[in-house]
Amino acid sequence: MTVKLGANRYGKAETRLVHVVKDGPVHHLKDVNVSISLSGDMEAVHLTGDNAAVLPTDTQKNTVYAFARKYGVGQIEVFAQRLATHFVATQEAIRHARVEIEEYGWRRQGPHSFVRDGGEVRTCLIHHDEDGRTTVVSGLKDLVVLNTTGSEFHGFAVDGYTTLEPTTDRILATAVHARWRHAGEPASYGTSYAQVRQALLDAFANTHSRSLQQTLYAMGERTLLTCEGVCEIRLALPNKHHFAVDLSPFGLTNDNEVFYAADRPYGLIEGGVLREDAPDAGFAWE
Repeated sequence: MTVKLGANRYGKAETRLVHVVKDGPVHHLKDVNVSISLSGDMEAVHLTGDNAAVLPTDTQKNTVYAFARKYGVGQIEVFAQRLATHFVATQEAIRHARVEIEEYGWRRQGPHSFVRDGGEVRTCLIHHDEDGRTTVVSGLKDLVVLNTTGSEFHGFAVDGYTTLEPTTDRILATAVHARWRHAGEPASYGTSYAQVRQALLDAFANTHSRSLQQTLYAMGERTLLTCEGVCEIRLALPNKHHFAVDLSPFGLTNDNEVFYAADRPYGLIEGGVLREDAPDAGFAWE
């Protein structure tokens, strides 16, 4: 039997970076988590232990900090592209770079005082290869939303193990994880992010839901119809179940006013929506 090396990559995961820009007495804060993966001519290091083609992951970490000082962070998509392009351009053995960034929000309380925003995390995923091809996927996660009514679930398939009762009125809650692909580079990634976020919120709030799948599609459709330049969006929506508590043992009624918020298990609904003319995704989602 013969064997051979399969697909591989390596890099520095979760480099935490906090960058402060001092504009006189007013400071600006960026708080990000950067993960880098590089791939290319890595046969020798795997097969014989020859490290000549390996740029140390510690060097990758140092590059993140140095680039923050030299160029600032700005929009995370731009910072990630700068890093990915650098590694491919400067390392002969590297054919492809993947850079993923999470950004954590802070709300200003004064010229140099901030409070950590407990809301969603902004994300991006950048690929760049030796042929100069670059893909950009922006996103967010942990955007927690809830409708106290306007959600149903009935008419579903049943079998011998089904115990769930149909309902025409329930709480619908989820923590949105959304990633979207750009057909081209927007004028401002920050503006584009705000537009997509608002489209997702509007669709969730204004869709009378008969299933979380229907809501997912409505959120994706609203994004593509209202956010120019976004050609595909993928969503993962965990169903954060809320069960009405039976208060009859205490002589009390419960007209969907008192709920138990279940932690797990939970339903997980995933799907994508894309324009019919969306360009080929290539390696964008890898």
